[in-house]
Amino acid sequence: MTARLLVFAAHPDDAEIGMGGTIAKLSQAGWHVAICDLTLAELSSNGDVTTRQHEASAANAILGVQQRMNLRLRDRGIHVTDPAQMCAVTRAIRQYQPDVVCYPHPRDRHPDHVACSHMVKEALFNAKLRRYDRAVPAWTVERTYAYFIHDFGEADIALDISTTFEQKMCALKAYSSQFDRQGEDIVSTPLNNGYLMRVTHRDALWGSRIGVSYAEGFVVTKPWHVSTL
Repeated sequence: MTARLLVFAAHPDDAEIGMGGTIAKLSQAGWHVAICDLTLAELSSNGDVTTRQHEASAANAILGVQQRMNLRLRDRGIHVTDPAQMCAVTRAIRQYQPDVVCYPHPRDRHPDHVACSHMVKEALFNAKLRRYDRAVPAWTVERTYAYFIHDFGEADIALDISTTFEQKMCALKAYSSQFDRQGEDIVSTPLNNGYLMRVTHRDALWGSRIGVSYAEGFVVTKPWHVSTL
């Protein structure tokens, strides 16, 4: 159950929005990629839990995600002070034993994304403590990055996704309950009002900063160890 890259998200589709192109690119390069969604997004205005899970499975296939788990924490009920929730997130890190962990940037309009960011940051610290939850051996993650979901901010690094941008967009379109306004009992939300075009513009802007067509931005959450500039 190990993975070289473990991506945490509050809801199915968060990881795809923020770093779907990176996931596809690393999967193509032979990385074992896993996603851990904290909730089933049961309070989403559109779609239902069953639909969202089917959509997530379709997105997995498009991006090459090898494993995906859902901790089934309460949507709009992620609390860093809840010991049971903290233990579940910490165990996910220890079970997958990743080299790299990515999680949402702490600045975002959705409170669950912010809570997920804080939860994973705390769990990363707990995961390396050998006396914390001895049922699962301790694990230290060497590289951690924060990705952007709804907001655009200053990135420390930008990863070229020009060759996998179309895969990312196909994965997002797999979540038709969220981004498509067609169908019965659909309410208007920011996601089905030109949201995919805004994601395109954002990735194009990051790409322009490094001289490529499309890129995804990340914030480095730990200083890099270098011996020279």
